[in-house]
Amino acid sequence: MTEIFGYTACRQLSQMILAVFFFHGSEYVLAAAIHGRSKVNLSSLLISKAYVFAMMFSLLEYVVEIALFPGLKEYWWVSNLGLVMVTIGEIIRKLAIITAGLAFTHLIKVYHEEHHNLITHGIYRFFRHPSYTGFLIWSVGTQIMLCNPISIIGFAIVVWRFFAQRIPYEEFFLRQFFGSKYEEYALRTPSGVPFVK
Repeated sequence: MTEIFGYTACRQLSQMILAVFFFHGSEYVLAAAIHGRSKVNLSSLLISKAYVFAMMFSLLEYVVEIALFPGLKEYWWVSNLGLVMVTIGEIIRKLAIITAGLAFTHLIKVYHEEHHNLITHGIYRFFRHPSYTGFLIWSVGTQIMLCNPISIIGFAIVVWRFFAQRIPYEEFFLRQFFGSKYEEYALRTPSGVPFVK
C-alpha cells in the first residue's frame, strides 16, 4: 500500500492533475478572452459525462496497476514521452485557438457569421483541424504519462472516433461557407487526425 503513495505515483498523478487543470482552465480563459466573458459558460471547460467517466476509469486503472504491477509504472522513458506529448498537444491546440481568434468556437457553427473567416495561416498551414490534432495528442499523452496500457488504447480509439465523425460534419458547413476556397485548402492540407481525409 505504501508503494501506491510513493514517489512514482506522486510524480505521475501530480503531472496528470496539473495537465488536466491547465488544459481546461486555459480553454475557459482563452474563450473568455477571445469572445468576452458574457458569451462563455462552463461548457467552455469541455467537460462532459463521457470525459469524466474516461478520466475516472484511467485513474482506477492507474491505482489497480500500481498496486498489483508497480513495475509497470516505472518505465520513466514511457512516462516522460507522455509528458512531452501532453506539452506538444497543449501547444498545438492553444496555437490553433489563438490563431483562429473569433473564428474559433467549441461548438460547430452551422450558420456563417460576419467574423467567421477561413483561417489558413499559422498552425493551420500544417493541419486543417489543429485543435483536434492537439487534443488527440494531449489526451493519449496523458495516458502514456501514467503508463496506462488499457487507457492508452481506449483514449486513442474513442478520441479518434469522435473526431472521425465530427470532422466530416464540420467540413460540410465549411464547404458551404467558403466554397472552392475551402476545397482548395482541404486538398493541400491534411486534417491533422490520422486516417481522416
